Amino acid sequence: MAELFVSDIHGNYETFSRILRNTPEGTYLHVVGDIYDRGPEPDKVMDALEAWPDLDIQWGNHDVLWMGASLGQPGSVANVVRICARYGNLDVLEKNYGIDLGPLREFARKAYANDPCVAFGLKGKPDLSPEDLDETIKVQKAMAYIQFKAEHQLIQDNPNFGLVARDMLHKINYEDGTIRLNDMVFELKDKVFPTINPADPFAFTGEEAIVLEYLITAFQGCEKLQRHMQVLLERGSLYKQTGDILLFHACVPLAADGSMLQTGVFGRPLGGRALFDAVEAAVRDAFTASDPEAQKQGADMLWYLWLGVASPLFAKSKMATFELYQLEDKKLRTEIKNSFYSLLGEPETAAAIFTEFGMNPDTSRIVCGHVPVKVKDGEDPVKCSGKLICIDGGMARAYQPTSGIGGFILVKDEAGLRLGTLPLSDTPESEVEGSLDALAIWRAL
Repeated sequence: MAELFVSDIHGNYETFSRILRNTPEGTYLHVVGDIYDRGPEPDKVMDALEAWPDLDIQWGNHDVLWMGASLGQPGSVANVVRICARYGNLDVLEKNYGIDLGPLREFARKAYANDPCVAFGLKGKPDLSPEDLDETIKVQKAMAYIQFKAEHQLIQDNPNFGLVARDMLHKINYEDGTIRLNDMVFELKDKVFPTINPADPFAFTGEEAIVLEYLITAFQGCEKLQRHMQVLLERGSLYKQTGDILLFHACVPLAADGSMLQTGVFGRPLGGRALFDAVEAAVRDAFTASDPEAQKQGADMLWYLWLGVASPLFAKSKMATFELYQLEDKKLRTEIKNSFYSLLGEPETAAAIFTEFGMNPDTSRIVCGHVPVKVKDGEDPVKCSGKLICIDGGMARAYQPTSGIGGFILVKDEAGLRLGTLPLSDTPESEVEGSLDALAIWRAL
């Protein structure tokens, strides 16, 4: 059976459906994470995956965020809505999933009525009227501060996550619009805080609390979303071994010396495969455990996987959401990649990872995604003498200026292993229809 590997679809159903139309029947499909966010039609992607007979999914950090949101996990709900607003994709929630955002829109219009929201412009160039654009910017800011407050409670509830440094609101001087970080003072880009009480900055206003509770209930009650999350749960996993290929979305977290990064997020040190297995068990507990405390711990873990330093799905030093909105200094906004990305070129590092997962270091490969490959700048998706293949080629339109291509597809069949480079999303359909060979420029591996 031929096997097709894709990753980081990010709601670009237009391209993904083109791939499926050109894929022979009977092909086994591997989706290496990040079906959600950035693009406009993740629901259609999920419908197509639900209908595909032979399939597995490795969860991406954006996918687990939506899984947590479907359970009503407050931090995940707030992040999902904020990201949809940031990319001008609120229709994903309202039209595609039927989640009424009316109460949120009304709250944002009133709370931020006279606020220019100078730090909250949208990403890309969403096709919105001036009125919708202004309202979506206000919704984004409203959800950002609801998110920061919800995450504060999660950080307090889960000290093992080690995220205390990510709390920011109490570090702001609300009189002069500055923030103290690392014993230095920085000016904020946006100094208007209509929903913040400086004496208790993490407290929700009455209206914010009502809006968040409404959104939680709406996500939990969305039948279509719940069905799609069951597809992710039943046909997905954190990692998979298929033949001599190890699949996961982002990385095996490594320490600076190349050893498996040990984290105490479960109250005991875990790293490598043991960490992956514990994380997957926690995710499944979030949906299926009979114990409410185990359910909550699993749901909170879904949020941690989105942004945690030791998360196999995030793989960076921090999620710099606050800094990206509010600070000009690029050094403060930098998200440093895990040592996995700098050390994997060392043969002993790759061998240690394969050994950790019970695979032959001489013949095995890793296939992952998560970090768009900058093909336009000459970056090679095949790394570590062929031991790693990153198939995030920027399938989402938002990433295509970074990658310079329309994504990657990887095929394993009787001809061997071949990596295909997809055309940009705006390439005319007539130029690429017919077969996978017509769809991509191939490279044998």
